[in-house]
Amino acid sequence: MPDANEKNQISESADRDRVRVLSLFPDVGDQAAIIEKTAELIKIGNGGYICFSTVHMVMESYDDPQFAEKVNGANYIATDGMPLVWMQKLQGKKHASRVRGNDFMILLLEFAESNDLKVGFYGGKQEVIDALLERAGKELPDLEIAYSYSPPFRALTEEESAEIVEDIKISGTQILFVGLGCPKQENWMSAHRDKFSAVMLGVGAAFDFYAGNLKESPRWISNLGLEWLYRLFQEPKRLWRRYLILNPRFLFLASLQLLGLKKFERE
Repeated sequence: MPDANEKNQISESADRDRVRVLSLFPDVGDQAAIIEKTAELIKIGNGGYICFSTVHMVMESYDDPQFAEKVNGANYIATDGMPLVWMQKLQGKKHASRVRGNDFMILLLEFAESNDLKVGFYGGKQEVIDALLERAGKELPDLEIAYSYSPPFRALTEEESAEIVEDIKISGTQILFVGLGCPKQENWMSAHRDKFSAVMLGVGAAFDFYAGNLKESPRWISNLGLEWLYRLFQEPKRLWRRYLILNPRFLFLASLQLLGLKKFERE
């Protein structure tokens, strides 16, 4: 019998335009499509989550089939990485486009303010949360931020986890931005999809970008698919393995997929 994630995939598979990128099936769409999906999930009121896929996430999924199931079980998988967009285009989706998590978070905050929706933030250091709240308060004065929490950098106890769930419920948060980084945030969202009615979006480093801790790459660099190099120069110690080992592996495996030389468990 299928679990909750599998049921969700089955129920939505008919009306989703998805294209394989190794072990993931990201949706083909733009910012408007994700806004529409978020609004739809809020209206239904059963929660859910949206992922922003990158080469890093694709490779995590390739190496861990259970993680791939969690990401593929999301209500929507945006393409937040030009190599993924190129893969979609090379497989016939000429209209495929990139949606960066940090750009979309700002757009969705503006949408929430205009539509009187309550938002929350989960993840990141406390100083990042503080800076994020300060900026949002200045730029979006009518936005209702119902919840914010910086979890400790350790495994939570059952009591702590239960308290967090209860706090999110009580706050009435409708849109919850999750900034724990991949794969932690996707694991967390998958585990909490039935715990509360808030729609979760795993936006990774968007908290740091919005707070001003990280500088965004120029648009032309991003369009060339070289944002990874820009970020590597900012955080070499933390990101060297992700980009210098995972990126070449992705290029090799993606080439095999496009040439039809690599088979996957689920076609």
